[in-house]
Amino acid sequence: MNVFDRIYALHKQLAGARRPIAKATLEARLECSPATVKRLIRDMRLYLDAPIEYDREYNGYYYDRDTDAHFELPGLWFSAGELISLLALDQLLESVQPGLLSADLAPVRRRVERILDSRAMGAGELSQRTRVLRATARAPGAAFADVASGLALRRRLKITYHGRARDTRSQREVSPQRLVYYRDNWYLDAWCHDAQGLRSFSLDRIEAAEVRDSAAHEMTADALDTALGAGYGIFSGPAEATAILRFSARAARWVADEQWHPDQQGMFLPDGRYELRVPYAAAEELLRDVLAYGPEAEVIGPLSLRDAIAERLAAAARLYEL
Repeated sequence: MNVFDRIYALHKQLAGARRPIAKATLEARLECSPATVKRLIRDMRLYLDAPIEYDREYNGYYYDRDTDAHFELPGLWFSAGELISLLALDQLLESVQPGLLSADLAPVRRRVERILDSRAMGAGELSQRTRVLRATARAPGAAFADVASGLALRRRLKITYHGRARDTRSQREVSPQRLVYYRDNWYLDAWCHDAQGLRSFSLDRIEAAEVRDSAAHEMTADALDTALGAGYGIFSGPAEATAILRFSARAARWVADEQWHPDQQGMFLPDGRYELRVPYAAAEELLRDVLAYGPEAEVIGPLSLRDAIAERLAAAARLYEL
């Protein structure tokens, strides 16, 4: 542990303590000698203005709580592990959505890399040994920054939206509630003031977004989950039925470890097959996921869902008839 890590570790110990920490305890936690602890305390007092006080009763040290403001280390202070994690998070975001926040995060990235270099912990290895593979991903569009700003500032947005299903453009005023990254794509959950209801918008279909001065309509996380998280998939809505799916013993090796829905119920059958029960509202996304398993999956119920699967399989089979 170098001097930077020890100063940071000492700060965390003192900042999180309710009473003075004995000197021997600090020596053990920081894994250093009594002389090193004294030197760290001296340097923090002298160079960082740390309000460290000594308590004779405990033979220990504490931060003076009577100072005007809660003491924090100046600048950007992280432990070695936290610096690596921060850089890994930045690289993961860049892999998930290249260029999304590159310009905004570039100064932070450079500063983190300089700190790592100063500690002989070069960051080059990390970028070479992390890989994120994306499938069916769509660019989030030019409106991402404006949407994120409206969300953070809790302001309404005026958006121009080009819906895929009807191939129509519309202008809407919405109150952004949360951004969702789902299956390699970004969505905005928002209260639509034109429709007077919650809607999910695909970010890549928002052609323009303008942050308004009016405050956003607020909704609790529980209300959002009740309205949008009860059914299956991103465009779910309140669950209206429960799908009963059975997977072959071979497919069960994967499906049994997957989460299709937070409220799903699953069990192995005596013959090794796996039965999964999933709440859903709109069936479209669920149909696609079941069809991906082909003959390894069977819809037991409801009958309407079973018929829909059968019709799609029959239509697909007709394409291959000679």
